[in-house]
Amino acid sequence: MQNFDYHTPTRLIFGKGAIEKLPSVMAQFGKKILLTYGGGSIKKLGLYQKVKELLKGYEIVELSGIQPNPKYNPSVLDGVRLCKENNIDVILSVGGGSVLDCSKAIAAGACYDGDPWDLISYKVKAQAALPIVDIITLAATGSEYDCGGVISRTETNDKIGYLDPHLFPHTSFLDPEYTFTVSKKQTAAGIADAMNHTMEQYFVADSTLLNDGFCESMLRSLMVNGRKCLENPEDYTARAEMMLACTYGCNGILALGNSQSGWPCHGIEHALSAYYNITHGEGLAIITPRWMRHILNEKTIDRFVKYGINVFGIDASLPKQEIAEKAIDATYAFFESIGIPMHLREVGIDDSRIDEMAHHIAVNEGLDHAYAPLTEKDIKEILLASL
Repeated sequence: MQNFDYHTPTRLIFGKGAIEKLPSVMAQFGKKILLTYGGGSIKKLGLYQKVKELLKGYEIVELSGIQPNPKYNPSVLDGVRLCKENNIDVILSVGGGSVLDCSKAIAAGACYDGDPWDLISYKVKAQAALPIVDIITLAATGSEYDCGGVISRTETNDKIGYLDPHLFPHTSFLDPEYTFTVSKKQTAAGIADAMNHTMEQYFVADSTLLNDGFCESMLRSLMVNGRKCLENPEDYTARAEMMLACTYGCNGILALGNSQSGWPCHGIEHALSAYYNITHGEGLAIITPRWMRHILNEKTIDRFVKYGINVFGIDASLPKQEIAEKAIDATYAFFESIGIPMHLREVGIDDSRIDEMAHHIAVNEGLDHAYAPLTEKDIKEILLASL
């Protein structure tokens, strides 16, 4: 077991009507709020109006239009500017993980005098950040329980995972009923995203029986409850368990004491959604089984065997190679069964920029130090196999 230093300061308020505690939480901060959100979904839910009613007496400045794969320009830069111009005390993020990721970058940038990209690109370490409170309406990223976010810079095709201890939300409100209206496409993408978060922490060289059990249970829960959510979007129990599983997926608790994985599927997918702006969860679902098949060898086979037996219930008496291959096939089949397009061409990506993306990933993602090290040639082969 590896050494670790772990701290999660975020308060989770979970369940029906959780938002009623919003006034008592926000009272800990000043009166000036930056309200961040995406499109019109929170208004259709009635959530926008509910927040405004609960926070009467506060000065609320709004930043709307935050996109999936949140953009440094304009969203982060606009948010930082609004915070500084209005002396904002706290950020309230209402929406999915993309809105919250963007809000985290804004929170750090608002307390920095230079270019916020200095912080996101790790040129400079943040010394402070505005407090963040969030209300989550989409189960997927787990950003509500971690200190990171992913920000895209369109002009350079960069998509960077920005981590800093200052960026843990102060409080996250999780009401599964707010996810009832999430589309089947986004529900499926959220399932895939959370499953891959779990896999990235499972496929490592050194793990524990405890963590393996956490991860295997997470994956089974996401598949079972994910299907139920797709079949009946208003199944509260399924939505609730899926939401909590997504929350656990990215805050590190699944991997305490494990060796590092390098998060290779995320490293590859970040280029896909930076270059082509595809849905993150769909990109992960496409890449994951191809990555699995590419790294399957004598060194990694035992992890795939354990994965196949404990997650998919594959017969343990079969030869190792057969179990491993069945496990990879089952992973692909599950993603396909929930309606995810399983080829890059289906999401608008052809082979015209494969070399460019493979080089970008190899240079910027450090996957030569992953659980199964990947060279630029390996990355290209995985991308080609995914077409």
